Amino acid sequence: MQTLDLTDNNQQIHQDPFLVIDGVSKVYPTPKGFYTVLQDVNLTIYEGEFICVIGHSGCGKSTLLNMVAGFNRPTSGEICLRSRPILRPGPDRMVVFQNYSLLPWMTAFENVYLAVKQVYKDKSKEEKIKIAHEALELVGLTEAMHKKPKELSGGMRQRVSIARALSIRPEVLILDEPFGALDVMTREELQEELLAIWRKNRVTALMITHEIDEALFLADRIVMMSNGPAANIAEVIDVPFARPRDRKAIADDPRYYTLRNYILEFLYNRFALADEAE
Repeated sequence: MQTLDLTDNNQQIHQDPFLVIDGVSKVYPTPKGFYTVLQDVNLTIYEGEFICVIGHSGCGKSTLLNMVAGFNRPTSGEICLRSRPILRPGPDRMVVFQNYSLLPWMTAFENVYLAVKQVYKDKSKEEKIKIAHEALELVGLTEAMHKKPKELSGGMRQRVSIARALSIRPEVLILDEPFGALDVMTREELQEELLAIWRKNRVTALMITHEIDEALFLADRIVMMSNGPAANIAEVIDVPFARPRDRKAIADDPRYYTLRNYILEFLYNRFALADEAE
């Protein structure tokens, strides 16, 4: 695994490992034999980082995030959060999916409140209501909290999903292409809001995206996956842009084009060459 680093040395912060993916492989049985999705994946994530994982479809990105979430277990290796192995889902890791995953018969408030009720069993009803209200206020949905998903735009539905995840106050926020189904303007607006929320809460974020510009705008580091089967982390890029991020300032930075072209070359040239060699 290689690392491209265009940051200044004095910007780098060394901390204790927070989320560690150690030698993780995932193999599935099929009628034709065993199929290796991921092989010997290693990655250390530090508390408060924003990590974007990028790669072509079928390279195991979602499989990796599902194991971090605890929905699935590695065939070999382990994933640890604060040195404790992840064995199952838990409220310390919440997932935001592309398809919103909202209950259509419930209002925005009720969708968030249901999650709060399940996790904070010892809190009073008033405290739970307050937590749900605060989460919806955080994503700007106070006025729309009593609307059902069918009455909300795609961007507003995704805000509800983010509010529901953050209401649990997780240590890791896992995002599986959360803005992939949205139009460009709505996607960029939600990227800005997500960064503002992330800065305020400083939750560790692990996000899948197919969008290079999105990864460069959001991430501290970009993890680039190799082609499958037996996919691995091919390279990790340190994103050098100062925070808080300014979209126009980034677009005017020559390093932006260096990084963008580097990722494009990885995905569309070296990736294509790997396909031809198989």
